[in-house]
Amino acid sequence: MQRANASTVTDFVLVGFSAFPRLQLPLFLLFLLMYLFTLLGNLLIMGTVWAERALHTPMYLFLCALSISEILYTFAIVPRMLADLLAARAALPTISRAACASQTLFSFAFGFTHSFLLTVMGYDRGVAICRPLHYHVLMSARGCGGLVGGSWVGGTAMGTVVTAAVFGLDFCGPREIHHFACHVPPLLKLACGPRVRAVALGVAGLCISALLGCFLLIVLSYAFILATILSIPSADGRRKAFSTCASHLTVVVVHYGFASVIYLKPKGPQSLEGDTLMGFTYTVLTPFLSPIIFSLRNKELKLAIQRTVRSKLAPPRS
Repeated sequence: MQRANASTVTDFVLVGFSAFPRLQLPLFLLFLLMYLFTLLGNLLIMGTVWAERALHTPMYLFLCALSISEILYTFAIVPRMLADLLAARAALPTISRAACASQTLFSFAFGFTHSFLLTVMGYDRGVAICRPLHYHVLMSARGCGGLVGGSWVGGTAMGTVVTAAVFGLDFCGPREIHHFACHVPPLLKLACGPRVRAVALGVAGLCISALLGCFLLIVLSYAFILATILSIPSADGRRKAFSTCASHLTVVVVHYGFASVIYLKPKGPQSLEGDTLMGFTYTVLTPFLSPIIFSLRNKELKLAIQRTVRSKLAPPRS
């Protein structure tokens, strides 16, 4: 009987921002502007790196891969969220089980790819500062391609495992997901059967282990970087060495700061509205800030973007 009841749950209701009915139109406009800026910022970074031969280095190759993963991550969630914000003014939007599984797969795959690429970028900065004479050997074109490919494969594997585990469960109702996307914690609250607790613990353990592992590897890279920078005799040399990784370090702090709020928050009674707002910080705000940070904190990229924009806006010579 349980299996029969579970089979009747073919779609879910996304409660989303329904708790803020008067804010739905302002939120739609705000999120739309932030999403468009995220797309344009990442496309501008990718176009600048492509156009500037001086930026054809491993660091900017990784930055382009990071921009691609960010575009795909937001595309998996934000357009649907924007459409639902408008539709929710008439009725709560629904999403099919297949579409929900697809959104979970892509959001986890691209989200973890993003984390893996940040880890690779930390390793790249560590090699550049700590072992500059061996940099071109350790970060060859083949090696960089392998690191980028490994990040994408690892992210896809994480997304596939999590999605298969969650949607392999039975959903017996109710159907309301108290979030604006197919977020795993509220989804698990709708599942039923003896395997729910084991899947919840397994998914939580896998996600936290992956995020924590990436974070610890980044911390290890920066421990070596800091030790090397402190050994540089001149203050100007130390400043130049640190400036090459300032933008990456800032993005790491923002990325893992918001991720820790989402995944490592203590269990306890919390408002559903609070969970939705915290989900916004990681889904919309972090991708919005990332291209800004890389554009402003990386002097070489900043100057290259200015040259690219000026060349596009300059009137043609007669």
